[in-house]
Amino acid sequence: MTTIAVVGLGAMGAPIARNLIRAGHDVVVWNRSSAPAEALAADGARVAADLVEAFQAPIVVSMLSNDAVVAGTLLDPGLLAQAGVGTIHVNMATISPELADRAAALNAEHGLGYVAAPVFGRVPAAVAGELNVLAAGAPEHVDAVLPALEVLGRRVFRVGDEPRRGNLVKILGNYLIATSIQGLAEVMTLGEANGLPARDVYEVLTETIVGGVAHRSYGALIADSSYEPAGFTTTLGFKDVNLALDEARSAGLRMPLGEVLTEVFADALGAGQADWDWAGIAEVQRRRLQG
Repeated sequence: MTTIAVVGLGAMGAPIARNLIRAGHDVVVWNRSSAPAEALAADGARVAADLVEAFQAPIVVSMLSNDAVVAGTLLDPGLLAQAGVGTIHVNMATISPELADRAAALNAEHGLGYVAAPVFGRVPAAVAGELNVLAAGAPEHVDAVLPALEVLGRRVFRVGDEPRRGNLVKILGNYLIATSIQGLAEVMTLGEANGLPARDVYEVLTETIVGGVAHRSYGALIADSSYEPAGFTTTLGFKDVNLALDEARSAGLRMPLGEVLTEVFADALGAGQADWDWAGIAEVQRRRLQG
């Protein structure tokens, strides 16, 4: 049994904590609001009084929403100075590679390990322990946390010794999902404009030429116009598209599809879809048809 702290108990963090409890680990939890931590206490977790207590665990798994929250919550030098000796922070958030560099350096300065471990998979995959985990960091740190990651995922992909590489692969994947959602939205709306039910278009295309996980799962949401509750919000999708475009600019590249997507996401956010599933950007295309 290993003591593992889980920080951030939202839609993904809570099932991650539960799976670690079920696997027999001693799980300590912390969340900015108390209710999710109290719910996990009923499942056998111990609630940390504060982040300093959580960072006494040899492994800290965090799942927060964006760069600003991660930096403001977990990269406080005062917190890191009080962490347990040799603690390894496993950051499962989708953050910029630049922040991953900063996080790795700050943790190293305080004698802590740092592993980036963003995931592919929606909430049901987190509940089932079927996430795909992208682990990047010093080999000895990844080795140390691998048994915990294997509880959470169907597969752990080791994608490099630099934590930033895990975040970059995740950003690339989410960008590809966003372009897939937009492609589905365009063809299904064009079908609807010509009298073809979206569900029929979805079934034909996903049974023949685009049968991957993203097309199947998001295509079904678009066909049924079913965007709540969100597995991954429009706000987060917009953030990840912009992270990809930031990396492209740093490399001296253009990503024309990303430029289209920023316009589509902005329209969706302006229409009040911030908390919808990001598949809801399809409704931007439908509104254009109607208008």
